[in-house]
Amino acid sequence: MTANLYPHLMAPLDLGFTTLKNRVLMGSMHTNLEEQPGGFEKLAAFYSARARGGVGLIVTGGISPNIEGVVFHGAARMDDEAEVPHHRIVTDAVHAAGGKICMQLLHAGRYAATPAAVAPSAIRAPISPITPRELSDEDVEKQIEDYARGAELAREAGYDGVELMGSEGYLINQFLVARTNQRTDRWGGSYENRMRFPLEVIRRVRERVGDDFIVIYRLSMLDLVEEGSTWDEVVTLAKEVEKAGVTIINTGIGWHEARVPTIASSVPRAAFTGVTEKIRSEVSVPVITCNRINTPEVGEQAIASGQSDMISMARPFLADPDFVAKAEAGRADEINTCIGCNQGCLDHVFEGKMTTCLVNPQACREDEPEVQPTDAPRRIAVVGAGPAGMIVAATAAERGHKVTLFESRTTLGGEYELAARIPGKEEFFETLRYYKKRFENAGVEVRLGQVATKEELLAEGYDDVVVATGVRPWTPPIPGLENAEYLDYLDVLEHGKPVGKRVAIIGAGPIGFDVAEYLTESDEHVHQGKEGFMAEWGVDTQFEARGGLTEPKPMPAVERDIFMLEVRDMKVGKDLSKTTGWIHREVLKKRNVQMWGGVTFKQVDTGRVELEFRGEEKSLDVDTVIVCAGQRPRADLAEELEGSGVKVHRIGAAQEARGMDAKVAFAAGLELARTL
Repeated sequence: MTANLYPHLMAPLDLGFTTLKNRVLMGSMHTNLEEQPGGFEKLAAFYSARARGGVGLIVTGGISPNIEGVVFHGAARMDDEAEVPHHRIVTDAVHAAGGKICMQLLHAGRYAATPAAVAPSAIRAPISPITPRELSDEDVEKQIEDYARGAELAREAGYDGVELMGSEGYLINQFLVARTNQRTDRWGGSYENRMRFPLEVIRRVRERVGDDFIVIYRLSMLDLVEEGSTWDEVVTLAKEVEKAGVTIINTGIGWHEARVPTIASSVPRAAFTGVTEKIRSEVSVPVITCNRINTPEVGEQAIASGQSDMISMARPFLADPDFVAKAEAGRADEINTCIGCNQGCLDHVFEGKMTTCLVNPQACREDEPEVQPTDAPRRIAVVGAGPAGMIVAATAAERGHKVTLFESRTTLGGEYELAARIPGKEEFFETLRYYKKRFENAGVEVRLGQVATKEELLAEGYDDVVVATGVRPWTPPIPGLENAEYLDYLDVLEHGKPVGKRVAIIGAGPIGFDVAEYLTESDEHVHQGKEGFMAEWGVDTQFEARGGLTEPKPMPAVERDIFMLEVRDMKVGKDLSKTTGWIHREVLKKRNVQMWGGVTFKQVDTGRVELEFRGEEKSLDVDTVIVCAGQRPRADLAEELEGSGVKVHRIGAAQEARGMDAKVAFAAGLELARTL
């Protein structure tokens, strides 16, 4: 029997009327499955896969208790008996898989993207175009009753409990702070009055569902906005919440409008567990910690050190539904780790798309047929070990094919590995660790540092060749550039060529931003663990300042002057990730990087860039020009092999570079591997 490497994480938690089999909560995240045709069947498959994977308790994505509280038009709500049978499909599937599940009741308040939006006061959120209607006293009573009714229906639908979303700047949170509650009646004014709303919600929910039903309260411990709660108010609320009858207190960090990163890959692991530890000493009910916990080691440490009673992870269960089972079996090195990129999950949600996962394209498609073993094994060569090549090689070998993976570099990952070198993207290395283990388990022969030639591939007698050779940098047609000395992003990130003090970066897409961050990072900058991160973004590590905010520490001077120059007339960085792009822009702004959009290049020579910006002619004297203006496929091998008798498959950027990124490449690679 395998020794339990994570005894605290895997220990049962006795709640009195029920016991959780371990200390791992699958935290709430919206998937947009709820609104899909056949959405509840899809949700049932999604959640039951995580229940089979061993998670102790699941919390659903936010479900509104009424039509005013929906996050967007048509979003799911629990306000009618007619909804109960749909949810029964989900709860029955989770229970059949040995799991427990709670419904999160979430009222968006002023964050609701509908004309029906309501709030304690008619104050528009900075991230919303809609000014909410102020609730009357009678309206407030109705909202409380709707919460209680939603919880009652959740119990009828077979849920093991509910989580009341009291953080992240949603309705309950809006009642708690003067920033959003300027009322003068019994629901506003003093803190005693402002916390009346959440306490009434909890009391009436508990009355309606009885004592043998889990009630979790998600408490905003760090609002990270001006005029947020003080620590004394947070403690007062936590104690009153316990008295009102909650089973567990969950941690909430940051409002959606906060200008502090909380879940991006650049946020240190377990960055906010300290605040949970501080509240844990004030209450006797179990307390859950959350945010940027993505390995069992981090979770074990949080519980073993007394910082929390449970851990909450959401996106890590997108990346790997078997996270808990693998950890419990001593196979943590086989976990497909969440890299915190947000590209397939939060970005998709905010764009109205169905959630998926960059590193696990099967996420939210659990109702589709699984990859099946082949009944006709073949010899397959995969050329290129970027995202598309890695997933094709691993999946094809697991299906039963004999696979050889060729990579001209001496490392796996292709340009994905280059991205992992960017400060704040170190999590990307976890994906490479995961694939190394898959290759080992599946028997993939990996040949690093070897260029696959047509002659060699034909001589070795492969039945299929998958060309996943990725991209090469593209040089735009700028006057003078063809005769100038310049670098491309590979020269900088892969080959380490020297870069001067004054730098012009041509192109301000994701690669341009990566290069700029790479060139402006120093040992004195942010990536020095929690303390350095908190100092840069102005988070009070003592948690005593209102909202948890303090003055950001001035960043040390950057040794380089960098100009990012973009031809497209747009806000520079507009095409970055919807939920993390602002972080990259803010970082470069702090490092005094000049970001110019709508540039017209007149002439580029060695050491000089002539351009027009905002109607003004400019001449930049620089030491180095770096071109990050786009990419073109490397498909030479595929063309050479055409007509040779071997079956050739182009995949990833070797097929189409435009719009290609790791998320698209992993997904395309999986689909190809299904058919080989």
